[in-house]
Amino acid sequence: MTKPKYRRVVLKLSGEALAGEQGFGLEHAMLRTVAEQVKDVTELGVEVAVVVGGGNLWRGVAGSNQGMDRATADYLGMLATVMNALALQDAFEQNGIDTRVQTAIEMRAIAEPYIRRRAIRHLEKGRVVIFAAGTGNPYFSTDTTAALRAAEIEAEVILMAKKVDGVYDSDPVKNPQAKRFERLSYIEVLNKGLGVMDSTAASLCMDNNIPIIVFNLKQKGNILKVVLGEEIGTIVRRENDD
Repeated sequence: MTKPKYRRVVLKLSGEALAGEQGFGLEHAMLRTVAEQVKDVTELGVEVAVVVGGGNLWRGVAGSNQGMDRATADYLGMLATVMNALALQDAFEQNGIDTRVQTAIEMRAIAEPYIRRRAIRHLEKGRVVIFAAGTGNPYFSTDTTAALRAAEIEAEVILMAKKVDGVYDSDPVKNPQAKRFERLSYIEVLNKGLGVMDSTAASLCMDNNIPIIVFNLKQKGNILKVVLGEEIGTIVRRENDD
């Protein structure tokens, strides 16, 4: 059996990725694809935690821009992430993956409250843990949630699953000449405003030396490739790391 490079990972899924080609809502084919890829990883003994966004259902910033109170809009976004988390849990369990959902906002009828030690214990028992409802606070993105939870559970890397195959110097959809970066430092991401994740999340990763790997989720097998150490997508880490 091939030995994985990482023992414990945080997989960051955007809500938009779960919408697939339809652009809104949940695409069941994409849920199945994610579940199949996660199962391949867990079968190697890798501990997987998932942080999921909610942009396929609601975006807090968009609501705020339309005149809604920002905190209220962000709380709506947190609830959207819970819907996505439950959909992922169902897809995972249909693929034989033992899964727990933990939410930063308590809703005990459908999920556990986030408790760090309990989350770690689930991971040690081979369960996938899905973190929902962001940090539980408005004004913080799910990127920041991924960085925070990765630090708390001592994950070795954050896997940023995107619709594109890495980080570019401009939008590759609009600019066919856009250049993809293979490696970046945290400072480069912050100074160039490359949009890997928001500045709060990037700073948190830098402070805790948590590498970030950005890759294409739509390419089947990519999660496994990253966990095995194949160099795909873009890796963000300290400048002096090899």
